[in-house]
Amino acid sequence: MNMIKRIHRTGSVLLLFVIFTTACGGITATPTPVTTEIFPNTEVIPAQESKIPLVVFGAGSLIIPFNHLETAFETRYPNIDVQAEYHGSIQVIRHVSELHESIDVVATADASLIPMLMYEVINLETGEPYADWYISFATNKLAVAYTSTSKYADEINGDNWYEVLSRRDVRVGMSDPRFDPSGYRTLMAFALANDHYQQPKIYTNMFNGRFATPVTIFQDDDQTTITVPEIFEGKPETGLLVRGASIQLLALLESGDLDYAFEYESVTRQHGLEMVSLPDALNLGNEENKAAYQRVVVELDFRRFASIEPVFRGEYIGYAVTIPSSAPHPEEAALFISFLLSEEGRTLMQEDFHPVFDPPIGDNYNNIPGELQVLCEPKP
Repeated sequence: MNMIKRIHRTGSVLLLFVIFTTACGGITATPTPVTTEIFPNTEVIPAQESKIPLVVFGAGSLIIPFNHLETAFETRYPNIDVQAEYHGSIQVIRHVSELHESIDVVATADASLIPMLMYEVINLETGEPYADWYISFATNKLAVAYTSTSKYADEINGDNWYEVLSRRDVRVGMSDPRFDPSGYRTLMAFALANDHYQQPKIYTNMFNGRFATPVTIFQDDDQTTITVPEIFEGKPETGLLVRGASIQLLALLESGDLDYAFEYESVTRQHGLEMVSLPDALNLGNEENKAAYQRVVVELDFRRFASIEPVFRGEYIGYAVTIPSSAPHPEEAALFISFLLSEEGRTLMQEDFHPVFDPPIGDNYNNIPGELQVLCEPKP
């Protein structure tokens, strides 16, 4: 059987390669070039251009909205292939600054991580920091997710949630604060609950004896400090399970291996789960309470990173995006972020129950690419 391939290259003569394959031996004859003069009416078929791979690493809570964003973006820019991967936000940044992977866009669930883990970390190959700007584009609220079959599902509510979760026959999941902001935000919420409900033992009732190594809390008049040890593991026999990212808890919740899990409101709604909404004083998602949030600090009691010792302070939740200085495709990365911040991108986020900032806020505004500056306002 004869098969004719028609290949067109810009600025060159069209070549037709006639390939002969024998049925018995599968031998391919040497291609013979034939000019278009032999077949003057032959249709010219352009060669398929290879797509530009755009590598996006994002927080796990962005999976669903970013999947929808990816589909719409690739429809508009068919020459770009978005290759997305999701982790806990600290792990996302580690892939850039410690594992030195070629990543074009970084999107985290905690804006403060970018200055801490990228501004302050120098790329030894270039002598520059891994990033020197970010745009905060969205927020969220911490919540408790569960299902209709969860133990005490008919009893739990916004007033007694902390008492139900502290029962040792209840299986609760949280993410690891060494890798995921949801993890240290969960610890913060319980510390804030001590003051909010005026019950100083809410935190200890929940966590004492449930970690392989104690997670200590020290509280004075001005600040509460929670110290996370190098080994952070829940004791399953006490009902507490820890995973690297909060998104990993969903399968356990839906399978019935967990009764409750700390998730963001957006993720809980995306998956159609039951939810206990936490008070604004605790959920870290209300701007009016941001001063009170800052009274809680989570610190790591070991040197987790090569060059810095991160301390996570309670803050009003802000998601942020940046382009690493080592990004192989910075122009395409800027196109992706422009689309994220556009009216269409913001609408896609909101349709997936993820609240966005209006307008987005830029940190180190003068360092932001010009095409992105017009889409945000300088951080106050």
